[in-house]
Parts: sequence; C-alpha cells; structure tokens
Amino acid sequence: AVGKENALVLRVYGSKGGLEWKQEDPNYLWFAAYGQPPRLITRGGHGSGPEAARVTRVPPGHPEGYLEGFAAIYAEVARAIRAARDGRKPDPAVVFPTVEDGLAGVQFIEAAVKSSQRGAVWVKV
Repeated sequence: AVGKENALVLRVYGSKGGLEWKQEDPNYLWFAAYGQPPRLITRGGHGSGPEAARVTRVPPGHPEGYLEGFAAIYAEVARAIRAARDGRKPDPAVVFPTVEDGLAGVQFIEAAVKSSQRGAVWVKV
C-alpha cells in the first residue's frame, strides 16, 4: 500500500485475550488479557518468558540486526585489508568508519557535554 514498506501485522484473538505483533516494529508484542488494558512486552524484556530469552541474541534495547550491522562493517574492512595486501586500492564503494570518523564523533560528544555544562548554549565543534 502507498506509504507502507511492508505493514505485516499478526493478530491472534482467543477467549482469554489477544496478541498483536507488527513486522515493522518487531521488538514489541502487545498482549491484552480479556478485560485488562493492553500490555506491551518488549523483546527479551520482563514478561517475555524463558523461551524468548533463549533465542534472543542481543540485549533488550538493541534491535535484531544489530550484530549484522557490525558484521557488514567488518566485511568492508576485510575488503580494504585484502586490497592493501594485494597491492591494490580498495573499490571506492567500500565504506566503513575511519579513525577520523571516530575522532569527529568524540569531538561531537565533548561539545555536547560542554554545551550542557554551559546551560545548553551553542558550542563550536
């Protein structure tokens, strides 16, 4: 549908309550016991049960795919290392965070802390 990426939603209803899970918001399961307000259960959080904990690979607050994101970065670094080892320049499409990117991130955090300490004023980065 226009404006939706996938919008897969699973709803299960029974005599004791209902469940709703949305594929585009996969870390959350809504549970509504009959006659009770709906309750939000987070992936790997309290109330999710030992079965869910057993198959949850990352802590609550980290989305599924978190580890795959790092794997993609490592794969890009490996491509650059292989190119250097073989005496070639890496393909320009190979991208990963550099030391300079890390330095810029630290400088941004330090500026945010200074800004907070000075009453939320603009601080040059």
